[in-house]
Amino acid sequence: MIRGLKRRFSISAPRLAVRPHVPWYVRWAITLPFLFISGFLIWWAYDAGMALAGFHRGEAEQKIAELHERVTFLETENAKQANQIAIDERQVQMQQAAAEEVQLQVKSLHEENAQLQEDLSFFQNLPLTSGRDVEMSIHNLKVEAGSLPGEYYCRLLLVQGVQRRGREFEGDLQIVVNGANGGQKVVLQFPQQSEPEVAQHRLNFKYYQRVERLFRLPLEMHIDSVEIRVFEKGMQEPKAKQTVLLS
Repeated sequence: MIRGLKRRFSISAPRLAVRPHVPWYVRWAITLPFLFISGFLIWWAYDAGMALAGFHRGEAEQKIAELHERVTFLETENAKQANQIAIDERQVQMQQAAAEEVQLQVKSLHEENAQLQEDLSFFQNLPLTSGRDVEMSIHNLKVEAGSLPGEYYCRLLLVQGVQRRGREFEGDLQIVVNGANGGQKVVLQFPQQSEPEVAQHRLNFKYYQRVERLFRLPLEMHIDSVEIRVFEKGMQEPKAKQTVLLS
């Protein structure tokens, strides 16, 4: 213990250094400039090294800015092109629909023209085919299958005889279908009892009338023949009748 006190307070004791107290903000004020200068030197050295290696930051930033502008421009143009493509597609669809409609109209006109040619040929020979004693005649009778199973179209031309020509004819058209279903003979008449069907089969004309009627049969039924009967209003006996064989 005595030796320790001698060492501490004798001539051989450690030197005591007295330093003035420096506040922390003074120390930071002195240190920060050195840090900034050091950082700037490090950045400058890095940039100078990149420049020596062939990399120029300013040019790279300019290229990046140009690429961003180019990408923005291309995105805008792409959006415009997509919008224009959508418009063109709609126009093409409209043109296709219009072309299909025109084709249907042309087809309808061709069919109508063929029908008119047929009517013209018929009426040119009418005096030779219609006697004065015939009050009503049926011409060009056709029965054809429709687009749906069991569906049939009946087409014909009704012409009044010479002695009745110019007089109003009112009556009804009756379709009688003879066939077989499941081995049994079947006879069906159209129109049936429903009022809309009866109204559709009524006739009203002076000189001639082209008739087209649709009737539907059971799917299992086989047609042998179709008979057409024309009744004048209030009469029980047909004014004209004609049969077409299909079997």
